[in-house]
Amino acid sequence: MLYLHIPFCKQACSYCNFHFSTNLKGKEGVLGGMLRELAVRREELPAGSVPTIYFGGGTPSLLSGGELEAFFRALQDHGYWNGAPDTEITLEANPDDLDAETVAMLADSPVNRLSIGIQSFDEEDLRFMHRAHNAREARSAVEKVRAAGFDNLSIDLIYGGQTTSDATWRENLRIATDLSVRHIASYALTVEPKTALGHRVATGAVPDTDDGKFARQFALLIDHLEAAGFEQYEISNFAVPGYRSRHNSGYWTGQPYLGVGPGAHSFDGHFRRRWNVSNNARYARAWEDITDGGGFATALDLLYEEEHLSRDDRYNEYVMTALRRREGVDLSELESRFGSSMLRHFVRETRADLTAGRLELTPAGDRCRLTRAGLPLADGVAAAAFV
Repeated sequence: MLYLHIPFCKQACSYCNFHFSTNLKGKEGVLGGMLRELAVRREELPAGSVPTIYFGGGTPSLLSGGELEAFFRALQDHGYWNGAPDTEITLEANPDDLDAETVAMLADSPVNRLSIGIQSFDEEDLRFMHRAHNAREARSAVEKVRAAGFDNLSIDLIYGGQTTSDATWRENLRIATDLSVRHIASYALTVEPKTALGHRVATGAVPDTDDGKFARQFALLIDHLEAAGFEQYEISNFAVPGYRSRHNSGYWTGQPYLGVGPGAHSFDGHFRRRWNVSNNARYARAWEDITDGGGFATALDLLYEEEHLSRDDRYNEYVMTALRRREGVDLSELESRFGSSMLRHFVRETRADLTAGRLELTPAGDRCRLTRAGLPLADGVAAAAFV
């Protein structure tokens, strides 16, 4: 799997703590560095065409047609992609970027899946979150890309925010399903430090979020989307049959992936995790040094850090991600990966949650998964089984 991080946005959303910059002056240097990184790091993934390609951010819909074309040319030149139409190629987009020209450009590109950052169809919500689009643009963006032929379409929605009443949330869900999107990723509004929202909450300018509202609106989310024919295949992700995100599913099942660009993360599928420097200028400068004949090893040292996961780390991550998925923990896979002692540990430490109805065994007894009652408590249930 391949992830390309485009670290630029028109403006900063109040809640966002991802790596990005609203200064587009360094865009050319960063994109040039990313093309060079693609060439250098090809051997970190298995040979052959990757199964999924994901343009994330930031805001990848800020890419011009020429910039996007340069990426696809590099992907083919370096053997990441052989042009196969069944490769899932996702691009994240903001509604305000999706004018007629951009939609036509994307429809004419190899991109075959769009993920649109709607967040809300409500004007007050969007102003509170400091989104660059309005409610009308949110609706029209979905309509325009569907009219252009994008059937594999995902949208993001945020619930539990200070301005999102239960009635507003019900209306957001109604609009989303009326627009016939195929996939919805929905997250509770998280107050992160070092964000505008975090500062406003810390200073008392706005109240903190409310766990009771989170629980109510999470339940409304599940009820509405299940009634509309969606399956909840991961705690925050819902899809009509056949439209699960293959890329994100790869993360949750421990597949190797390469992250290219400032702030991007990589995993070798075994024990090594690597993350690039979250600084656009340093990233671009390091790749310029490599291109100009500077010290290759020294430049790479400036680009990333890495960690090696212990067996306990890998077990904990496996339990956490498996419990978030609809399939749950495969007990035989857990034993084959981590040994009989770890299986006994898992069985022993999950007994209380099984008894309380937060976990259940499948009818065949081969998997352990969250119940509806356990879904809102997933982090705590998983942590109880950690070592």
